[in-house]
Amino acid sequence: MTSKTLQKARDYEVKMEEKIAEESRPAFHLSSRVGWMNDPNGFSYYNGEYHMFYQYHPYDAHWGPMHWGHAVSKDLLHWEYRPVAIAPDMEYDKDGCFSGSAVTLPDGRHLLMYTSVERKEEADGVVRDFQTQSVAIGDGMDYEKYENNPVLTAADLPEGCSRYDFRDPKMWQLEDGSYLCVIGNRPADGSGQILLFSSPDGLNWKYEKILDANNNRYGKMWECPDFIPLDGKWVLLTSPQDMLPEGLEYHNGNGTLCMIGSFDETEWIFTEEKNQAIDYGIDFYAPQTVLAPDGRRIMIGWMQNWDTSGHHPKEDPWFGQMSLPRELSLQNGRLIQKPVRELDAMRENKVEYKDVTLTDSTVQLEGVEGRKIDMELCIRPKDAQALYQKFAVRFAKDHEYHTALSFRPFESTLKVDRKFSGSRRALIHQCRCKVNSENGCLKLRVILDRFSAEVFANDGEQVMTITFYTEQAADGIEFFADGSVEMDVVKYDLI
Repeated sequence: MTSKTLQKARDYEVKMEEKIAEESRPAFHLSSRVGWMNDPNGFSYYNGEYHMFYQYHPYDAHWGPMHWGHAVSKDLLHWEYRPVAIAPDMEYDKDGCFSGSAVTLPDGRHLLMYTSVERKEEADGVVRDFQTQSVAIGDGMDYEKYENNPVLTAADLPEGCSRYDFRDPKMWQLEDGSYLCVIGNRPADGSGQILLFSSPDGLNWKYEKILDANNNRYGKMWECPDFIPLDGKWVLLTSPQDMLPEGLEYHNGNGTLCMIGSFDETEWIFTEEKNQAIDYGIDFYAPQTVLAPDGRRIMIGWMQNWDTSGHHPKEDPWFGQMSLPRELSLQNGRLIQKPVRELDAMRENKVEYKDVTLTDSTVQLEGVEGRKIDMELCIRPKDAQALYQKFAVRFAKDHEYHTALSFRPFESTLKVDRKFSGSRRALIHQCRCKVNSENGCLKLRVILDRFSAEVFANDGEQVMTITFYTEQAADGIEFFADGSVEMDVVKYDLI
């Protein structure tokens, strides 16, 4: 039965989405139907379609009481909205239905598991958010909350585990039909840890062990975990809060962490071997993966940054979008990310230049422009004995505004910079990362979609994601070199 709270949200989004012009949204990145969007939830393949749920406050383009928005897609690029899936309409989740995941049950029903939040006053007079885990079951359109919710509470936690920071369950099914789930938690030391739970049926859960502990190494609380097998290893993805930088590997604030290692599937012991950031740009958080029917592991993240997400007009009709879906693999001990191959079908109007020389100059190339494009660049020194100082490409450009991507070969650093994009706020505008470059040679793929750029360096060894809100008329692209650079350019419109 649809509650009044859920029906109100469904009626509201249908009414309000009519006021949002298609051209004011991203073309092929999923954005909020109306109001606010953050973390991807329940990313799954069900009944022949990809389902993406998301943290959702339909009534305002700023964070608020969390619902689960819902959209489906055949190709991960063209999305169709479905009605709000769940709303905060029970006593145990009255203050929000927060992040979680989805699996298909043996009887064909779709199981959602989410963090339910109830705000209560404790004996000391302090009001706190108590986080528990609940489930809902449905058919891909409508979902009923389980009568025995919540299925995990503070009573299921071992001593020392926080009752207030206990969130973001990610489930998967084992070969024997049972289920495991990882959930983020804060231990007594104030940092983060990932807890492992098991269930025979997806409804009855019990605590097993601590899968991995932060021990104050990478930020504080670890949010939104995902734990996946990939190319013979296991990968733990999580989003730490309050990170400090380690050179150019991590940056300040709320970031991303990838731990690569081995997993004893009998004793359920994860052994860390390597670590890295997932995305090196400004706007990427809380990624979640799905196993596609063809065996690919595909990841989507929230394409935003918590420290900048509140700085937009209250009257905006929508805010928040997801990243491009990315195919994951491991190569030489690193997480590799590439845009899903489905994007290739959207490429049209190819423009190609080879051996373009820039010497202490700025160049614009005929036909290389636009805000919905896929552009591949190969850059190298014109003279192998005379390394250039800097190369840059500036996009979303007019006479006043632009966003830039620049590379300094002597430092082997790649930087995104949006300080000239039109922002009037003192926000995070620049981010850098180390890339592999031999004698100034670098391969880049830059994908633009109206309000964002995603940069894939060296076939996905590093990815940098950034959003910007420059007027769409600013669609110029120019190239710059300090020194002498030779480059190849291939540009496609994305239709």
